[in-house]
Amino acid sequence: MVGRPTSKPAGAIRADHIPGPAVKRLSLYLRELENHLRAGSQTVSSRKLGTALGLTDAQVRKDLAYFGQFGHSGIGYDVVELAARIRRILGTDHPWNVVLVGAGHLGTALAAYRGFSRKGFKLVAVFDNDARKLGQKLPGLEHVPVVGMDQIAAIVREHTVHLAIIAVPAAAAQDVADRLIAAGVRGLLNFAPVALNCPETTAVSAVDMAVQLEQLSFQLGRAGRPPRGSPKKR
Repeated sequence: MVGRPTSKPAGAIRADHIPGPAVKRLSLYLRELENHLRAGSQTVSSRKLGTALGLTDAQVRKDLAYFGQFGHSGIGYDVVELAARIRRILGTDHPWNVVLVGAGHLGTALAAYRGFSRKGFKLVAVFDNDARKLGQKLPGLEHVPVVGMDQIAAIVREHTVHLAIIAVPAAAAQDVADRLIAAGVRGLLNFAPVALNCPETTAVSAVDMAVQLEQLSFQLGRAGRPPRGSPKKR
């Protein structure tokens, strides 16, 4: 099944009362738990999880408490159980079909990223409006040819797609978002450097790499650490 809703864990509070940072940290906890799974660990403590992520054990316990009861006093968390419950909370305990709009340099790189499939996100279509790219197959996605934008509605409906990645120039991003939403897509991962105007019923996550670098630059400046190679004061 694709895109099915998940039940709320016992003891969890309303989603709109959960702080956004706590939700984001769930993905970090899951990544660390998956590392423990690969290492063969059966249990893990909140302190060990927190230390690996630069958090306190109290923060880990507080974050998880928003979603229900986890772990056993003096024993810690069962790695398999906690990973499974976090996947269920995040909605990644079942596969999601995803489409990608934009077959340029960024889109090509995203299509080749193996992490999507490992997390249960299956890229089922790539769209572009450049006639020269239609029919091409991107590296790492040889079974999915690039198709025209006029096929968005049909493919979204055929594959029951609720998630889409936007990797187009800023000037085209809003039109692309409108088309995807009209076709039934409910979640957008936007790599275009522009804010999208979307209905409240549409979830949007923006990834602007230049902004992230600006934030790092700010943090370094606030910490009094000028970048190497900076001109020396005379």
